[in-house]
Amino acid sequence: MATSTYTVTGMTCGHCVGSVQKEISKIAGVTSVDVDLATGLVTVESAAPLTDADVIAAVDEAGYEVAR
Repeated sequence: MATSTYTVTGMTCGHCVGSVQKEISKIAGVTSVDVDLATGLVTVESAAPLTDADVIAAVDEAGYEVAR
């Protein structure tokens, strides 16, 4: 089990949270996605370590950005 945390910018409501969760959940091996709207922190649990590129692409697909 691997856990990664990212900061996502641009989320303003529950719909934003849902969009980010939905896209990240599509990544193979993801078992859990927790999004904190107030802080922008996204915690992703997966069966094996994920590449940052995969998570960044999923967040981008949802219409948001991972802070760098």
